[in-house]
Amino acid sequence: MNNQQKAYAFAGAAVLMWSTAGSAFKVTLRYVNPVQMLLFSACISVLVLFLILIIQKKFKYLKKMTGKDMLTSAGLGLLNPFLFYIVLFKAYDILLTQEAMVLNFTWPVTLTILSIPFLKQKVSFMSLLAIMVSFAGIVIIGTNGHVLSLKFSNTTGVMLALGSTVIWSVFWLLNMKDKRDDVVKLFLNFIFGTFFILLYVISSKQMVIPAPQAIAGVIYIGIFEMGVAYVLWLKALQLSSTTAKVSNLIFLAPFFSLIVISIVVGEQIMLSTIAGLVFIVGGILLQRYKANG
Repeated sequence: MNNQQKAYAFAGAAVLMWSTAGSAFKVTLRYVNPVQMLLFSACISVLVLFLILIIQKKFKYLKKMTGKDMLTSAGLGLLNPFLFYIVLFKAYDILLTQEAMVLNFTWPVTLTILSIPFLKQKVSFMSLLAIMVSFAGIVIIGTNGHVLSLKFSNTTGVMLALGSTVIWSVFWLLNMKDKRDDVVKLFLNFIFGTFFILLYVISSKQMVIPAPQAIAGVIYIGIFEMGVAYVLWLKALQLSSTTAKVSNLIFLAPFFSLIVISIVVGEQIMLSTIAGLVFIVGGILLQRYKANG
């Protein structure tokens, strides 16, 4: 197996893991609240990332971290996992799984918008068109297909799902400027993020042991969604001859997710969800076409 084939294998495994994440969130949230789910999942993820650092022989890099590096990790950890997952899990808690999953997938659109002030990028007509196409998908999903009414089925849930994309995009833009090893950065982010989560749980008096039915869920989320999937994706990007060859596989994730949601969660997939997803993906692909054109 050559490097490109390995890259596809790693990327495919990561996509499959992310495709099951939404269903894992929703099923686990039946037995635990969003903050508690985040705390225990993040703790599991810290342990997984610690083991990965040891296996990859990168633990030594931690000794080279400066005070500035630690402050950077603390700031990034505040964004992800702390703020990002609190907002995302709350969105999953009050929306249909399919709605939260697809709306969260609009993060590339949010990233494009935020790149304008962050990276001083100019907005072309094609970029605006791409954003409008994806926005149409958001409206379709948010209104359950009743576009002309412009009445969202759950405004709070929609705002939370879209808000999570803003937090993720800001995190991603700041993370791009941090040139440290990706796995080391991720581990430190989760160390600080988990500390912030713990403080929040204690201050809000929500510290409880999760119900037995939730334990498998938080372990699964911590190992796969928050830990292993990220590392596999980073490895795929490193091995691939071009980023585009593997990054395009991410577009399979929401479609696989809908299948898993239907089977595991038992939700009937609505036509408005599929139509909205097509618009959102279409807008993202249009933006990519413009970027590569």
